[in-house]
Amino acid sequence: MMRADRKKVEPLVKTARGQIEAVLKMIDDDRYCIDIINQLAATEALLRKARKEVLKGHLNGCVRDAVACADPTERDAKLDEIIALLDK
Repeated sequence: MMRADRKKVEPLVKTARGQIEAVLKMIDDDRYCIDIINQLAATEALLRKARKEVLKGHLNGCVRDAVACADPTERDAKLDEIIALLDK
């Protein structure tokens, strides 16, 4: 279950989807490389922002619950997930 604020994440991802469609059209139209790069950078920034929102929700919900839980296996699993994310 996603714990992030859907009202924040969904518009970001939908906007990024629109930007990707625009990039594909720019490629089809054989647009200038720098224009395409700038559009890709804007898309990446939106996706980074969405990712941060989802991560924040995960930390404030799932991870916080696991840390408060008495089950060390669950706690360790959630912390291992965060460590794996940091390695990406």
